[in-house]
Amino acid sequence: MSGRAGLVVCPDAKLYDHGPGHPLRPQRVLLTWDLIEALGLLERPNVERLGCVPATEDELRLVHSADFIDATTRAGHGAEGDYGRYGYGPGDNPIFAQMHEAGAIVAGASIAAARAVLDGAVAHAFNAAGGLHHAMPSRASGFCVYDDPAIAIAWLLANGVGRVAYVDVDVHHGDGPQAIFWRDPRVLTISIHESGEYLFPGTGAASERGGGQAEGTKVYVPLPPGTDDEAWLTAFREVVPLLVRGWKPDVLVTQLGCDTHITDPLAHLRLTTSAYRETAKMLHELAHGAAGGRWVATGGGGYQWATVVPRAWTTYFAEMAEAELPDELPDSWIERAELELGAPVPPTFSEGLSPPEA
Repeated sequence: MSGRAGLVVCPDAKLYDHGPGHPLRPQRVLLTWDLIEALGLLERPNVERLGCVPATEDELRLVHSADFIDATTRAGHGAEGDYGRYGYGPGDNPIFAQMHEAGAIVAGASIAAARAVLDGAVAHAFNAAGGLHHAMPSRASGFCVYDDPAIAIAWLLANGVGRVAYVDVDVHHGDGPQAIFWRDPRVLTISIHESGEYLFPGTGAASERGGGQAEGTKVYVPLPPGTDDEAWLTAFREVVPLLVRGWKPDVLVTQLGCDTHITDPLAHLRLTTSAYRETAKMLHELAHGAAGGRWVATGGGGYQWATVVPRAWTTYFAEMAEAELPDELPDSWIERAELELGAPVPPTFSEGLSPPEA
């Protein structure tokens, strides 16, 4: 396998900040970029640093209603209004300053990844700041303002792509892309997640298959609490490769949430970094075997922001870049991460377990 890999780096993505104490901390993205750079991955000849600009209102309206965009803009600038009906308020989606601008930057970063892949500048592109897959056309949900994976998919379709396969490995069901493309036969969506019987958003049952001409193009694999590496990888292998290869997409889009980790505080699966290494390899093979190498990836959930997320997402990007990672993390990065966390972080990518055999 070969192909250039692009990393979208948008420093202004740190504006996407729900405030102190909120689980979705911008530091998890900043520390990921820092770890990738500290390992020298951006210096590889087959790697390109990609910039971004905020998504325009027209681009946001590929998915979101004009009324919702206007409400998000007004709320983020302190205007009075009834924002509860748009999903904003105490809890998961508190109103924060420059909320529209922050969401537009994240969406623009995923569009930048999609554009670079579609233009052929790179074969694979990763926006770690993205993966906000719970936002609905007219409502914020689950920490998500604008649904950047869905916006990237809609942008690809609007720019000549005929078929997209979307694979979501977040612990939470990817309900936003499901709802947005429920009746769109051009988009195959696959989500492997903890069952909605136990976890937000309460959806993603195997019986949810799409509507109209798109029936059968929405595939969901709900897993019980306690699912470990071996069981999770078995479910992935039995479902994802066959469906994606049969779909023959023009582009593979993935959401790489790592809140499946055994230590994540918001869910109940038991994955380790071994599973992320294996998943990265399988997705890379699928990109080349089914989608002509075209792979657009976003981040997603993950709430061990210093101890897990940077290691997980660096593992995925290293696979995109065909780079062999040392097991040890750079001392300089560990020092910074521990300073921000105020506690020790793991010194290695591995966690003492060998990857399950294929």
